[in-house]
Amino acid sequence: MKLKSLAARLAFTFAAATAAATPAWAADWVVGANIGNVPWEFQDASGKFVGFEIDLVNEVAKRAGKTVQIENIPFNGLFPAVQSNRIQIAISSITITPKRLESLAFAQPYYDSDQSLAVLKTASINKLEDLGGKTVGVDTASTGDIYATENTAKLKIAKISRYEGLAPAMLDLAAGRIDGYISDIPAVEYYIKDKPQYRIASRIPTAERYSFMFSKTFADAGKINDILTTLKKEGFISATHKKWFGTTPPDTSSTVKVMPVPKL
Repeated sequence: MKLKSLAARLAFTFAAATAAATPAWAADWVVGANIGNVPWEFQDASGKFVGFEIDLVNEVAKRAGKTVQIENIPFNGLFPAVQSNRIQIAISSITITPKRLESLAFAQPYYDSDQSLAVLKTASINKLEDLGGKTVGVDTASTGDIYATENTAKLKIAKISRYEGLAPAMLDLAAGRIDGYISDIPAVEYYIKDKPQYRIASRIPTAERYSFMFSKTFADAGKINDILTTLKKEGFISATHKKWFGTTPPDTSSTVKVMPVPKL
């Protein structure tokens, strides 16, 4: 009896150790997202990840018969994470650009956007040309960063301060540590809608489009694109836009219209 009990205890200990060493659950798709990128991907009051792209990637995964794990990664870290296969998909209002298409792949776009210059309501900045001698905040490696860097001399920007997300940049703007913040207009509009101390001084036309980003060898790329086509035709993405932005997107936008897969 004692020998059996000992053997049972040893078997239980081995099983427990094995279970502890083995992940309890491994998702089919690990999705990287810069959590805090409101309203694309952020945490609600309960700590749950929510947002436009969270809804979209979860629906795509459901239709593909895949499980999803969302991993919080700073925006600048999403690119090497995809290239190293640490994650399979990256989301975070990622703009499709020719430079990014050189080493990465995108599904068809699902959102049209521009950049914006946000300032304090009391600031004397009313247009881009007023940034001479000023400090401008941007998100590291974002299209706002690219725009500010390329136009530093033209706009006579004194300094560019780089951030890992909108919230810390806007807090620094409120504190006077930066004079303006260049970033995606939908995220800024959503953030400031209940914060009257801020305003958008200028919309910067950049004709950007967002989509899922993955490696060029990602096996499920075609499947994802086909599902996005279906979701557009069914009106799911348009309804999700209405849910998070409060407006129905125009029929000519990539949120509604089926688009080709981006290529160089």
